[in-house]
Order: sequence, then structure tokens, then C-alpha cells
Amino acid sequence: MLVGFWMRVTGIVFLILLIFPVDSGRGQEQASSSQRVIMGRLPCASPTDPRAHGVRQLMWELMKRTSIEGQMEPVSTDPASPDLFNTPFLLWSCEGSVSPLSDAQLKNLRRFLSLGGFVFIDDPAASPGGPFDRSVREALQALFPEKKLVPVPGDHVLFKTFFLANPKAGRVLTGPLEAVRIGGRLAVVYSSNDLLGAVSKDLYGNWELACEPGGEMQRETAYRMGINIIFYAMCLDYKSDRVHLPFILRRRKL
Repeated sequence: MLVGFWMRVTGIVFLILLIFPVDSGRGQEQASSSQRVIMGRLPCASPTDPRAHGVRQLMWELMKRTSIEGQMEPVSTDPASPDLFNTPFLLWSCEGSVSPLSDAQLKNLRRFLSLGGFVFIDDPAASPGGPFDRSVREALQALFPEKKLVPVPGDHVLFKTFFLANPKAGRVLTGPLEAVRIGGRLAVVYSSNDLLGAVSKDLYGNWELACEPGGEMQRETAYRMGINIIFYAMCLDYKSDRVHLPFILRRRKL
């Protein structure tokens, strides 16, 4: 668990440095890879990446709205590789089923999550009981047989890490966010609502998919929830400290 502790300390220090950067006289230079949020994409049965444009747009909004630098393109990641630990934020979003994981991949991914890593799962089909949903639940059951996906409570810090976010967010609203907890923290967060589909734009800047049933307002709630998830992966529950309570209460009265 010592490795997990230092992963979290490094993440918090990283966030502080991004919010209060040291002026080195080279502010226009691109951040190095060690200073950017990089999404590692877990393998799918199909090579098609259905939400690459959604990741790109979410990262763009992350950089525009916060002081965090993000890499626009996700990086394909082998769960069995030691390089898995170079991308502490993993994404699983597939057109169809996820790729079955070998014993070596399960073992390394289990260690990754136990030591502080994070996986965000987003169902592009937004189809409970569909091929993606079934396969990802089977994979999580193989990873942690003693744990289950459970709904994230509406008062969880996940919904206030940066924005006061609406728990219902995505292209469609089929169900609540679910999570797997490890040691009190959310190590896996699963959206069955196609959150990335709500923010997907083509290369001409046009929305790729319609949002239902709330229309365009769902895109903004999806942006906010996506940014909150990234913040939570970096800093966990620092926003639950009582020092933030007066500010949060004032915001809720607005």
C-alpha cells in the first residue's frame, strides 16, 4: 500500500503545481508527458474506438476550464504491461464487448487498482444488458470476485470535486453511476449513459450524436461530470474536508 500512498501524494502535488505554477519564463512551452493527464485505453474485442472524439473534446474542455494539462488522444494500454502504471487514469469504452483479459492481465490490473489506479468505464451503446455491459461486468467480477458494482450515492464527493455536478449525465440517462470501492475509495466508476458520446464532436466542430431526453443541456452536465471524474482520480476526497463546506453551501443557495 506504500506505493499507492505515494501515487496519491504525487497526484496531489501535481495538482497544486498546476493550479499555482512556478514561473520559469517558459509558460508557453508544452507540458511534458509527466505533467499531463493521459488516458490509457483498455483493450476491446473490436479495434474500433467509438469515442475517440469524445475523449479529445473532454480533454480540450478540461484544459480550457481548469489549470490541468491533458493529452488529447488516449493511449492503447496492455493491462499486463508494467507501462500500465505510467497511465494512472484508464478508460474502457468499446463498440461491442471488451477484450477478455488473460490471467496475467487480470493480476496486473488488480494490482494497479489496489495500489491507487483508477478506471473509468463508459458504455457507448448506453444499453444495460447489452454486449458491452455484460462483458465489462464479467471482467470486473473476474478482477474482484468479492466486490460488486454499486450505485454512487448522490452526496458523494465525486459530484463536487470541481463542479457541483448532476449525478445524471450522458448522451442518454439509463441509470446512475456505479462504482467498485477499494479501501473506501472509488477505484472503478462505470457510466452506462455514454458520457463521452454527449460531448463527441467531429473534426468540423459538429456534435456527432443527439442527447435524449434533455437535449443540449445534457452536454454541459456531461462535461462537468467528466471533469469531476478526472479530478477525483487525481485527488480522491480532498473536497470533502470541512474547509470547503461553507463555499459549497453558498454555491448551492445560488
